[in-house]
Amino acid sequence: MMTEAEVKQLLVDTKAVLEGHFLLTSGLHSPLYVEKFNVLQHPEYTEKLCKELAERFRDKQVELVIGPMTGGILLAHECGKALGTRAIFTEREKGVMTLRRGFCIEPGTRVLIVEDIVTTGGSVQEVVNVVKRSGGVIVGVGLLVDRSGGKAEFGVPKEDIQALLHLTVPTYKPEECPMCKQKIPMTERGSHHIK
Repeated sequence: MMTEAEVKQLLVDTKAVLEGHFLLTSGLHSPLYVEKFNVLQHPEYTEKLCKELAERFRDKQVELVIGPMTGGILLAHECGKALGTRAIFTEREKGVMTLRRGFCIEPGTRVLIVEDIVTTGGSVQEVVNVVKRSGGVIVGVGLLVDRSGGKAEFGVPKEDIQALLHLTVPTYKPEECPMCKQKIPMTERGSHHIK
């Protein structure tokens, strides 16, 4: 079993957890940034992390693993492989999270929801809603990184939520940012500015 320290070290080693002075898409500033695809681009690490996540739900009789597009696709696939189950994903259609591509959840199916990084929990909540509308039974939520400080809730019992890594990521309004006051240069991260 991987410890939280080992998970964090793997993410630091692959530059998935970065330290510096970052402008977030919210407009807030942070000294920490999580770029999940820096670790997920390595199939062997993705497999290792997902095996660890799957193991935490081994006794839940999981019949289906589901995650939201994009990173959730990789996690669902690898967790499904580790658990010997089907793996599907949700995606947005006209702004609403839904099942497409012929995917379906039969009523009564025991479902594990997986997601890469949770900040507010919005995407996971949307997947929870899809599963419930389909009549699936949510047996757990597995997260690679919970950076919500434990604040994200999905209407699932806390004991059924597992995260490989819990990060407290401080954020600051630009006018209150200590890094700005120290004139530390800023790095913009994330995919919103990629053309």
